[in-house]
Amino acid sequence: MSEAQASESIQRTWALLLTACVLYIPANVLPIMYTELFGQETPNTIIGGVISLWESGSYPVALVILFASVVVPVAKIVILAWLNFSVQREKTSSQKLRIRYYRITEAIGRWSMIDVFVVAVLVALIQMGSTLSIYPGQAALAFCAVVFVTMIAAMTFDSRLIWQPWKQLP
Repeated sequence: MSEAQASESIQRTWALLLTACVLYIPANVLPIMYTELFGQETPNTIIGGVISLWESGSYPVALVILFASVVVPVAKIVILAWLNFSVQREKTSSQKLRIRYYRITEAIGRWSMIDVFVVAVLVALIQMGSTLSIYPGQAALAFCAVVFVTMIAAMTFDSRLIWQPWKQLP
């Protein structure tokens, strides 16, 4: 890999991380699903859904959704940003830590889609006419985009830069 290719990898990763950050805002502000109960429609954001689940006593489900929908995407963005920054600044003192974080980021990437799967399952299962219905909201698309973009960012980040300063690559 040439120095130009390494520089492009770093720039591409920054661009994708910035895109993920921008998309993360509507994913958490807009409703991820709408619940219609006896004709009254109620929008639910991710955090609103977690709070509702917690208040109804569904603690494990609330914790899983909080972890998968809030903690994992934020952690992945922060870790990838730190990795990208550290290779760009050629910090070589933390190679083992960077390798560990990179592997964690690769492993947890797909699990943040669990929130979208929960909404899809609820939409498919709970369609009881005018009594109770659930519909996906705009945030579902934004959240899918965040997960997709962070997965692409992890793939565009050249892990070889962890071991070797990019300005010295052949």
